[in-house]
Amino acid sequence: MNKAVETWHSILESRDVTRLSELIADDAVFHSPIVHTPQKGKDLVILYLTGAFHVLSSDSFQYVREVVADNEAVLEFECDVDGIHVNGVDLIRSNDAGQIVDFKVLIRPLKAVNKLHEKMGQMLEELAPNKAAS
Repeated sequence: MNKAVETWHSILESRDVTRLSELIADDAVFHSPIVHTPQKGKDLVILYLTGAFHVLSSDSFQYVREVVADNEAVLEFECDVDGIHVNGVDLIRSNDAGQIVDFKVLIRPLKAVNKLHEKMGQMLEELAPNKAAS
């Protein structure tokens, strides 16, 4: 397993999103399943990952499959959000320093996408009402 994925799992296990600042590279990019434009820069990536953590992190969240090679990882997850089953994939690319430089989230089915759109919009407004893109 690569260093970035190990750190990512550690953050999820400890539920300590403050550690994202050590994991995310300054020039990182986040690709949301909801927002059309990539979110560029460490602060926005941390904002979106923190929001996703709060929305998706529950007792039902689990990674069910992982493929890791060098600085690339594909992590498939499942969870329930307000009774809606969410199946998704995190595509993570890291640099040689073990920091995430690109994080893309894909979600299915459509009911899950719609529910996450609703919940992430609310969460991003709570976390940073002036920074969230729509």
